[in-house]
Amino acid sequence: MADINVKIGPLVLKNPVTVASGTYGYGTEFLDFYPPCELGAVFLKGITLKPRAGNKPPRIAETPAGMLNAIGLQNVGLEDFLKIKLPALNNVPGVFIANISGDCVEEFVQIAQALNDAPNLAALEVNVSCPNLQQGGMAFGVSAQATEEITQAVRNVSRLPVIVKLSPNVTNICEIARAAEAGGADAVSLVNTFLGMAIDVEKRRPMLGNFTGGLSGPAIRPIAVRMVWQTSKAVKIPILGMGGIRTARDAIEFFLAGATAISMGTAVFQDPSAPLKIIKGIKKYLAAHKHHSIYEIIGALEA
Repeated sequence: MADINVKIGPLVLKNPVTVASGTYGYGTEFLDFYPPCELGAVFLKGITLKPRAGNKPPRIAETPAGMLNAIGLQNVGLEDFLKIKLPALNNVPGVFIANISGDCVEEFVQIAQALNDAPNLAALEVNVSCPNLQQGGMAFGVSAQATEEITQAVRNVSRLPVIVKLSPNVTNICEIARAAEAGGADAVSLVNTFLGMAIDVEKRRPMLGNFTGGLSGPAIRPIAVRMVWQTSKAVKIPILGMGGIRTARDAIEFFLAGATAISMGTAVFQDPSAPLKIIKGIKKYLAAHKHHSIYEIIGALEA
């Protein structure tokens, strides 16, 4: 049987299938389905320094081959994350990765420092898609300079591996990925959701209370694959690919494009067992093609 262990910087995952932040709660919500240790890793729901109520409803709208969400980073905040959510994982085996957001560089640093001694965490995912309130609300991740600055600031204070989650809503994804690498990121994850909008034509009102939201699901997969492929040519650090993955064949597209691991999100809402099916499908594909290691197909796209 082929070896499907992968390395994300210093972090070793038993398999390359993870679940994306915001789609799997704080790690305990899916325990009735299967133990998280069957996955490569679980990216926990994103946290901010202070609790956030999120955007006004409606927050979710279905679209053809996808969905829009405008949750607005609703979360319990750092204090309750440390006091309540993380301790709940004490007896839950698995690889758990915290996703952090902030309004300014200093908030990212504060959270990263506070998580240094937190139990049950294997790595940090830095969400640079959130707005930089010190720069007029522009997302950190649309600026290479801001991305490098925030990555370096977190890297300087964190003892954990640092993964930077990139926004696809940029002119040049490779430039942003190189900035994260220059800032000391151990890996990059991409893509986050695409900015979109849906309108109820009878009510003549937006379908989301926030007007716009993040588009995810199968509709974005070809764009995500393209961005992963481009990024793999631009950086040397590992890539976690995501965007509309529902099947093992979808996942293998990302591996061939250069991703070391993949994350699933929208598909988990429809079928919580989808990640386990993909793990089986990857093993089946590797066996059928007589591969001994998943690394034999990572970046193996032929011209």
